[in-house]
Amino acid sequence: MIKLENVNKVYRTERVETLALQNINLEVARGELVSIMGPSGCGKSTLLNLMGLLDAPSAGRLALEGEDVQKHGDRRLARIRNEKLGFVFQSFHLVPDLKVVDNVEIPLLYRKLSASQRRKLALEAIDRVGLGSRVHHFPTQLSGGQQQRVAIARAIVGRPRVLLADEPTGNLDSQMGDEIMAILEDLNRNDGTTVVMVTHDERLARRTHRIVRLFDGRQVA
Repeated sequence: MIKLENVNKVYRTERVETLALQNINLEVARGELVSIMGPSGCGKSTLLNLMGLLDAPSAGRLALEGEDVQKHGDRRLARIRNEKLGFVFQSFHLVPDLKVVDNVEIPLLYRKLSASQRRKLALEAIDRVGLGSRVHHFPTQLSGGQQQRVAIARAIVGRPRVLLADEPTGNLDSQMGDEIMAILEDLNRNDGTTVVMVTHDERLARRTHRIVRLFDGRQVA
């Protein structure tokens, strides 16, 4: 599903060169639930950004569903992200002035869908994360756990093949974290969604199919 071969990522400024990832060889199979762990600054989010086509490798090869995506321009990459990938972040990134249903519809605005089709898909996604009674609430009227559920609904509304989650439980207490993890497990098990999750929580990581560990930009497990 996702394959990285000999991938390096270097960030350069006028005075400093930082090697964020070095010689990463990683393959995530279709339908896997994978966690990425390691100390702060080890390259976890950088790796997730590469997988999500939000950034490009400095060297090496990155393929999605067997397709070498590095040859594509920005417009094509944006379309792939919108159609095949979903993103969940530690910060919910909800638009405070929009109701829940309108926040969830946002990714669909870039597709050729009618307003009624967008609304139908958004309501289905909201029901999927258990927030059917909060459709017309604003983000400020929701708890942190509920806001993260909205963020997940927005990520899955376009029915992506891959869901990339960067510390999705990082701002939540353990109970809310367990509930978010249960949603990710359900999407993986019942929808076949491939899930890659960055986490610091060893307890949650053990619930995934396997753990990829990074240290100083290198894959150590």
